[in-house]
Formats: sequence, C-alpha cells, structure tokens
Amino acid sequence: MSAARSVLVLTHRFDPTADKVVEELNNRDVPLFRCDASDFPEQLSVGAELTDGRWTGQLRTALRSLDLSAVSGIYYRRPTNFEFHPGMSENERRWAAIQAQMGFGGLLASLEPWLNHPHQIGYVEYKPVQLRAAVACGLPVPGTLVTNNPGMAHEFVSRVGRAVCKPFGGTGVNDDDGYRQLFSTVVEPQQCDDLNIARTMHLFQEWVPKEYEVRLTVVDGHFFAARIDGESEAARVDWRSDYNALSYQVIKTPNLVRSQVSNLLNGLGLRFAALDFVVTPEGEWWFLECNSNGQWAWIEEETGMPITRALADALDGSQKRDGH
Repeated sequence: MSAARSVLVLTHRFDPTADKVVEELNNRDVPLFRCDASDFPEQLSVGAELTDGRWTGQLRTALRSLDLSAVSGIYYRRPTNFEFHPGMSENERRWAAIQAQMGFGGLLASLEPWLNHPHQIGYVEYKPVQLRAAVACGLPVPGTLVTNNPGMAHEFVSRVGRAVCKPFGGTGVNDDDGYRQLFSTVVEPQQCDDLNIARTMHLFQEWVPKEYEVRLTVVDGHFFAARIDGESEAARVDWRSDYNALSYQVIKTPNLVRSQVSNLLNGLGLRFAALDFVVTPEGEWWFLECNSNGQWAWIEEETGMPITRALADALDGSQKRDGH
C-alpha cells in the first residue's frame, strides 16, 4: 500500500500567513509536514536514496516524518538559515553550510511539485527580468531606467516629466535613526544630481496617471483581483507606506489582462504570484511588478477572497491546474 500523499511546508516557526494554509489543510485532514531550514541538522534528519531515477527516503523529526516519494505539494514561504551545533568552529560552520545547501537544499530542489520552486522565486525577484518578460507578454510597462549614473537619471526624469525612484527589493535600511522601510518616491530632475546615485543601482520609472491600483493574486490560474484606493498623499504614491489610508474592492480581471498574466506566469515558471498594477482613468492596466513569493493574507482578510482555499487546493492536489 502506498503512503498517503503529504504536503511539505517550508517556513519559519512564526509565520501567520503560512498558518492560514496549514489550518485549512488540517481541517481537510491532509497529511502535513512543516519544518524550517533552521531545524537542520540538529532537529531534522534526512535520508534519501536514488532509486529508479527518483529520490526515496524521509525527512524526520522527533515527532513526525515525511515520505519523500509521497509529496503532493511543497509550499516555500520564509525558511531561515541552517543552525549548526554550537561546538563547531566558524570555519566548520561555513563548510557545513555549503554542504547543507548543496545536499539538503539540492535534494529538496529535485522534488516536485513546488508552489513556487525557490529557484524560480529567486529568478523572478530580479526586477529587470520580470519587467522584460511582462513587455514580451504584451503588458503595458512604464518607461524604466536602471542606472548608477546621475547624468542618465537626470536626463530620464527630465524627459518623462514625472518619475518615481523605487528599491529593487530586499529589506529597509538601518541607520542612526533606526530601521527605515524604503518606498517608491517621486523624484525631481535636480535630485538626480545627488552623488549617492553613483554608489549603487537605482530603478526609475515614469509616473503613470492612476485612478486606482490593483493587487492581483493568482493561484494555479485562479485570479483574485482587489482594487486599492489610497486616501493619503503617501498612499497615492506607494500604498505600502500607509495601510491605514487604504480601501479595497473586489473586481474582475479583464480578459486581456488574464491572458497576458497567464502567459507571463507560465513563462516564468510560477504557479502563484501577487502582481501589482496601476489602472489609469481610461481603464488601462499598467504592470508594476510580480511578487513571486508575495504577501496575500492581509488582502484576503480585507476582501474575503478565498486565496487560502485556492492555495490549499493547489498543495493537496484536489484541483486540476488551470492554464499551467
């Protein structure tokens, strides 16, 4: 008798977003194995053998185990770093980390099906990659410049009339005033003469007149679109900067946008994504970015869209994938 199909959830111990999916799967009595990379190797043991071209074996903790040949879905959320024995020297830890990444990480990378595969997540996080892919799929994309050249930045901002500077990704900045999250900022040409621009890469985009913005969450071809209206000046520039000033409305995704986004995600190898759009007063959807491991729990709570259910369906294999 074959083992029951199980879902593997990879994330840190305190992840309220993953908790929602875990609760939904538990309510369905779907076998589940949740762990963090930090559990390896002190709390998580691994044994796998290549048999007939497939890895067979187990992940095992003190309380539970996962049969690697009976995985229905793997949910990659926010795993943390490996944690090694405190008696190891720094050099030993560095060596062990490489072995763990290439061995344990490589074993997991060879399994399937992922939602999403971590290699695809990392690839799509490169903004230049996703912007070019969006254009290739026919999605309107604002005029964009990536540079560390102040002169080029000045010329671009002067030419497009109004522009924003936005981070490529990652966390905020820790300085003497504490931690600061970085958001999109409207820039004037004279601000581009700042020599700090020369010290790293910057992303400048032409300002697109907006009626409202959209967070579009897609899970295996199921589309969940929410209109976002910002009621403060900061929220109208970047809604992430002022969540208290936002209102939400569930809307329908236009058929053309659905087709273009489906082609985009297929091309990028993504089953799940959280995409951001600006919608102009004329109703045209302009692509801003594709978050390959984006947040979605808050938008579900604000709108009631059944994103958790769609993710659980994708992981336990209860729904046939649409368009993937």
